[in-house]
Formats: sequence, C-alpha cells, structure tokens
Amino acid sequence: MKIYVKKICKFVKTDTVLVVSIVLAVISMLAVKPDRQYLTYIDFRTLAILFCLMTIVAVFRQEGIFDFIADKVLNKVRNTSSIVLVLVLLCFFMSMIITNDVALITFVPLAIIILNKTEECVREKWILNCVAMQTVAANLGSMLTPIGNPQNLFLYGNLNSESANTGVLGFVELMLPYSIVSLILLIVWVAALKIILEKRSDNRNEKNQSDTGNIRKVYGKTLKNVNKAYLINYSALFLISILAVAHKVHYIIPLILVLLYSVIRNRKVLTKVDYSLLATFVALFVFIGNVGRIPFFSHALMRIIGGRETITAIIASQVISNVPAAILLAGFTDNISALIVGTNIGGLGTLIASMASLISFKYISRDKPDLKKKYFITFTISNIVFLIILVVLYYLSSVSYTHLTLPTNSRV
Repeated sequence: MKIYVKKICKFVKTDTVLVVSIVLAVISMLAVKPDRQYLTYIDFRTLAILFCLMTIVAVFRQEGIFDFIADKVLNKVRNTSSIVLVLVLLCFFMSMIITNDVALITFVPLAIIILNKTEECVREKWILNCVAMQTVAANLGSMLTPIGNPQNLFLYGNLNSESANTGVLGFVELMLPYSIVSLILLIVWVAALKIILEKRSDNRNEKNQSDTGNIRKVYGKTLKNVNKAYLINYSALFLISILAVAHKVHYIIPLILVLLYSVIRNRKVLTKVDYSLLATFVALFVFIGNVGRIPFFSHALMRIIGGRETITAIIASQVISNVPAAILLAGFTDNISALIVGTNIGGLGTLIASMASLISFKYISRDKPDLKKKYFITFTISNIVFLIILVVLYYLSSVSYTHLTLPTNSRV
C-alpha cells in the first residue's frame, strides 16, 4: 500500500498541472453529464500537430543534431562570458523552432557541464545566472513563432483558415517588438554579469583561455554515424507539419505519415513524446467546454476578461501556468492578439508561469542541489525584472494590435 501511495505522490509532484487539470475536468463533468457534445470540445488539430512536432524534435535530439549545432557555435568563442552568451542565445533562437521545453532539455545540461570548468570563485554565479537566463531566453524566444510553445500553437491553430494565410506574418509582427527588446535585455544582462564577475576573478585572461580549452575537451560532437536518409525523411515530415500549422495541408496528413514512419523505422522515439502534455490539453478542453455550458460561470468569466485580456492572461499564467491560461481564456474572448501577448509575457514571473521553467529547476536540483535556493532567488529576480519591462513596453506601445478572431464554432 505504501508503495502505491509513494507512486501516486511522485506522479502528483511530477505532473501537477495534469493532475489539477484532470480534477477540474472531473468536477465539471458532475455539472455537465458526458454526451456527444464532448467530442466538439477537443481540438484534435492542435493535439495532432503537437504530437508530430514533439516526435520529430525527439528524433533530432536523439541523433545529436542540436548538440552538433551547439558544438560548432561554441568552438567559435574564446572566453567564458562569450560562451554564456552563446548558450543563452542558443535557447533564445532554437526555441523558436524546437519549442522552449526542448531547448532547455538540450542546452541547460550542456551549460552546467561547460561552466563547471570555470574558475571556482565565479563558477556558482556563472551557473546560476546562465541557467536562469537560458530559461528566460527559451520562454521569450519561443513567443515569436506559432510553433515556439504549446500555447502559441493552440491560439494560432484556432484561427479561421482564411485569416491564417496572413496570420503567420501577423503573428510574428505582433510579437516582434517584444522579441527584439528581450534579445537586447538578454545581451545587456550577460554583459553586466561579465563586468561584475571579472572583478572577482584573478588572472582572468589566462583562466578564460584554459577554460575554453577544457570545454573543447569535454564537448565535441560529430554527425559521422548519423543516418542521413533517416534525418532527411524526418526533416521532410517536419516541413509537412509546419505546412499543417500554416493551414496549407490537413493535419491528418502529417499525423499519419509521422506515425507510420516512426512505427516502421524507430518505435522507441514514440516513447519520448510528452503524453502528459497532450493529456493536460484534453482535460482542459473538457473543463473549458463544460464551463462554457454553465451560464453563470461563462457569463462571469466573460465579464472579468472583457477588455482586460492581456493583463488577465499575465495574472492567470502566474497561478495556473500560461498553457492552461491560454486554453481557459480563449473560450471567452475574441481578442486573440491580446491573449498571445499576455500568455507569452505571462510565462515570466513565478516558477510555474511557464512549465518549461521547471525543467531548468529540476536540472539544478539534480546536479547542483546546494544551489537550489540560490537559483530560485536568481530566477525570480531576473524573471520579475524582465516581466516588469515587457509589461511596461506593452502599456507604452502605441501599436494597434491586429485582432485575430477565433472561428465562431470554437468559442464557448
């Protein structure tokens, strides 16, 4: 009995958002009995495309593509601060394509390995600030594209097909000012950190050179043993999936192709998919669908959200994370542009504002348990600073956001 209790407790700690989502879905089912309309709740398109992208990216990661890219880039730099900047920018730019979660899973362990080779007197600060900035960078970099994070994929995927043709450019245009400011802030933060830490370091020029040499000994990836045809095929599947995101092909096509090819060539890759995220989406779809059928709650939420979509999304993200916030709020407003801004900026702040942030925290807790509390403080301070600046940017911006409208049948 104790074993089962421990397993349940572990599951709850590991997948807290999923557990809460299931509980909410079950409670809502008590008010609205299951019927055929439940099937209309589920956004199968978002689930299918998300599954395809997670499968394909898992293959690329498994084959060492991202490690290879990182190695090529890192071998161009000559000192610790430049290495940290590269590690942060890798998360920023790669998250636009491979999602914030995968970027952190790939590059945070690499950062810890590399920075363990720096001077002892500044090692702790470099690791704490680098991983914190990688986390911020992954969350902020991912906001620029519809495939950068799950909430973007969901919000973009629910656009009318006729507006989606111009929606990709409109999406990028909407988030570009925040991405540019975020990139500048990241560079400034690392530059300021360099100045502070160099004052603590003795003989830094000599040390930095030896550090870089050690890094090259520890880290060197090649693609000699990679099956090129295998990668080319998955690259083609990735492009087809992107076309599905852009509404150019039906989502069933990449789903069938990815499933068939993975079953034939590498079934194990299907075990790398984050099924808990997909289950969380399903549970939230059920909860939101049922809430929409309860007049009291649906009207109350509409009154709360109306005209305050962005700030509501930011606040909600701090408590329930930005993916659930996007799914929840999208059912009660047509102002999708405000939700896109709000849920992406809202990924900053608390540790659970973006569930991707927990990935970095888990790596620090596992590899550097003595730095866990200090990391939490560093993470929180940096997130609050970035959050305040981007919120101020939002309010000061005179840009009139393009309102991307949800199709009528997707609204609650």
